[in-house]
Amino acid sequence: MPEAPKNTLKPTTDYNLELKNKKTLQFIEDVTSNADEVQKKVLEEILSRNAHVEYLQTRGLNGHTDRETFKKTMPVITYEDIQPHIDRIANGDTSPILSSNPISEFLTSSGTSGGERKLMPTIEEELGRRSLLYSLLMPVMSQFVPGLDEGKGMYFLFIKSEAKTPGGLVARPVLTSYYKSTHFKNRPYDPYTNYTSPNETILCPDSYQSMYSQMLCGLCQHKEVLRVGAVFASGFIRAIKFLEKHWRLLCNDIRTGTIDPQITDQSVREAVMKILKPDPKLADFIEAECSKDSWQGIITRLWPNTKYVDVIVTGTMSQYIPTLDYYSNGLHLVCTMYASSECYFGVNLNPLCKPSEVSYTLVPTMAYFEFLPVQRNNGVTSSISVPKTLNEKEQQELVDLVDVKLGQEYELVVTTYSGTSKTLSL
Repeated sequence: MPEAPKNTLKPTTDYNLELKNKKTLQFIEDVTSNADEVQKKVLEEILSRNAHVEYLQTRGLNGHTDRETFKKTMPVITYEDIQPHIDRIANGDTSPILSSNPISEFLTSSGTSGGERKLMPTIEEELGRRSLLYSLLMPVMSQFVPGLDEGKGMYFLFIKSEAKTPGGLVARPVLTSYYKSTHFKNRPYDPYTNYTSPNETILCPDSYQSMYSQMLCGLCQHKEVLRVGAVFASGFIRAIKFLEKHWRLLCNDIRTGTIDPQITDQSVREAVMKILKPDPKLADFIEAECSKDSWQGIITRLWPNTKYVDVIVTGTMSQYIPTLDYYSNGLHLVCTMYASSECYFGVNLNPLCKPSEVSYTLVPTMAYFEFLPVQRNNGVTSSISVPKTLNEKEQQELVDLVDVKLGQEYELVVTTYSGTSKTLSL
């Protein structure tokens, strides 16, 4: 069996950007053109390393690592099915229940899928997979928008509150986990991850101070900004509304070269002062633009070199498209990646497409993917109900990554390196 390409694509400084992009794009080509063999290898690796964990032993897999046995033996499950195991881990049980690797933390869901936050166990090495997926985004984007290495990205990124389980494990959102990791904080220089926001402003736990300082830094570097964004469309619009409310304070800071006293986080103040210098001309320019009756095109007016807005505008976020078009003068709205708390999935290989046409290419090294067809009853779409155990016929309904059919709707089922097996993605 051919070796699956490993998750070892890392930024380095010993070759030029063009060659780095070429290698990244070749990686995507390699793993997607050989997707079925890669998926077999991924599943084999997941099952072999976790062969002795409690969950797999109780399901009778008996050390088998082949896809056929896995499909016959392992049922599709929901979060509720493994919640008792998760509760044991959360309460301090360190035995290999779901994973042979130690559970490093819990990632919390947004709560939108069921009204209550769910805890997804994860292992340290998953940070490497998330970093890998992030490293694919800009080489793809650079095929469509040249020169992105010649400026900066103004992204509004935030951490959220975290908690500890009774057993002492941290529980926090996946992005908070990533931003607080050494993968993000100590990332090597890369022109594509050159942001206007210093790490200290992103990692500030006070949401007002974080937003204010990130906006201030973005305004100070307005000519260097080539792309703007946030994770979700709603988050970016919140940043524009913040500017609309606080531009006078921001202008005063830029005019005087001082930071508003409300910003009390010392690490934030020190980081911002490395960027902020007295600039009355810039302050006058911002004041003139923000004082106008209309804020139409405010993004391209204040950040004139911006080429696109990088935000998620699919699903429930599509309601914000008209507002973003208004503020950006119709710049491309780009959705670059597909990810969730339990797994990062794939990238958009046609990022300048219309929001209504967004599709993602799953990167087959991220996890083992299966697809549960969605039934249609008299034209109405409904998900297949998932029983505790599937009979042979129902098991056969699961479709592998390379066998999905164009036009058919599916529920995504993931088996991850963290040990969560055949779980319906939230």
